[in-house]
Amino acid sequence: MLSIQNLVKVYPGPVCALQGIDLEVPKGMFGLLGPNGAGKTTFMRIVAGLLEPTSGSVLLDGVDVVADPTVMWKSLGYLPQEFGFYPHLTGAAMLAYLLRLKGIEPPAGMRMKHFCIELLERVNLSFAAGRKIKGYSGGMKQRLGVAQAIAGNPRVIIVDEPTAGLDPEERLRFYRILAELAEDRIVLLSTHIVEDVAVLCRRFAVIRQGQFVAVTSPAEARAAIDGTIFEGRVSPDDLDQVRRTRCVTQALLIEGQNLVRIHEPGGNAPEHFEPAAPTLEDAYLLMMRNGAMGERSDAVMSSRARTQP
Repeated sequence: MLSIQNLVKVYPGPVCALQGIDLEVPKGMFGLLGPNGAGKTTFMRIVAGLLEPTSGSVLLDGVDVVADPTVMWKSLGYLPQEFGFYPHLTGAAMLAYLLRLKGIEPPAGMRMKHFCIELLERVNLSFAAGRKIKGYSGGMKQRLGVAQAIAGNPRVIIVDEPTAGLDPEERLRFYRILAELAEDRIVLLSTHIVEDVAVLCRRFAVIRQGQFVAVTSPAEARAAIDGTIFEGRVSPDDLDQVRRTRCVTQALLIEGQNLVRIHEPGGNAPEHFEPAAPTLEDAYLLMMRNGAMGERSDAVMSSRARTQP
């Protein structure tokens, strides 16, 4: 169990990046969803033992990681948002170099080369083990990053914005890898992409300006606004008027026409708007508007301090 209690981080300025975060994370995948600059990377770096908080504690099975970061380091696999690789090295050589830096040795009787190939097989990258990294795609580099993160069989894996910039096929492949890793360990996923959470996470937190807006699940988030989302086609001339007078969650351009989704807690939708099934994107955008979902939604998605197993 990972337990975060009253976590605060203030940078010089002063800039308060985290404002009293409380969270408990059991085994499995847990998502941290929010825009760039919301405090996600600061939170992840503190949990990883790479950044000291201003106050608060991070407990791994009751042991304070802030007081002794080595407790986390011994149990951690970490894939940061930006991971530098030497482009002239092969994937296998780069992985071997990273493992030596981390002090991870292959199992008794196994050579480092074979150990690296085995790790690359786990992330479906063994076919490119001998290829130079300068020829890797973005998804291949991410899989190489995961290979170094899972070396040593860590109990906690932290991945920070892992799917940004990946094409749809690479993103799907990466989803499967992360889902498999979460079966028997804690995986913390930081992202600004709603789809990442919808596909991978049974529970997630929404963070805004260093505070949790909600700790919920995709199903609960959608249920909170069920019956309040409507959509309709709007002419370009009327779009600004709709934005001014209605709570617009999404305005999509479909086949050259504006398909607008609005939130109407009272069900009083404009003419030509029809009820629509809520999406996690709708729920997220409403949560980010600081209470715009109304009393019914607030009751279901109140900012809770703890996740549920």
